Amino acid sequence: MLREFKEFAMRGNVIDLAVGVVIGGAFGKIVDSLVKDVIMPPIGLILGKVDFTNLFITLKEGTKVAGPYETLDAAQKAGAVTLNLGVFANVLVSFVIVAFAIFILIKGINKIKREQAAAVAEPPATPEEILLLREIRDSLKKQQ
Repeated sequence: MLREFKEFAMRGNVIDLAVGVVIGGAFGKIVDSLVKDVIMPPIGLILGKVDFTNLFITLKEGTKVAGPYETLDAAQKAGAVTLNLGVFANVLVSFVIVAFAIFILIKGINKIKREQAAAVAEPPATPEEILLLREIRDSLKKQQ
């Protein structure tokens, strides 16, 4: 059983999957930072200095401190029940960026696969010298 597990763990697919998960996690952090730190601040500025992280609706006042709350963090510390629209907007933008990046990646991979398939499907062109030698051979066969 230990040998079977070792064979399973050392298969190329498992290692590829592990590498993909690690790189995907790192890519997710990069996209998250891109959305929070680069994309959303200018959008918030254009829309009137709105900080999307702090865009929320209080559904129920907190038990520790009554509202209104300046930030989402203050509302959560007070125990308020909130509808976090800004956090959702950040996650939605992150998803769109990741989905688009994956789309571009898959599109590139499919293009490479099509090019490889086309290269394999077409036999290489026969050199002209070979064609001439075949003609000579065929004409000699006819003479005999």
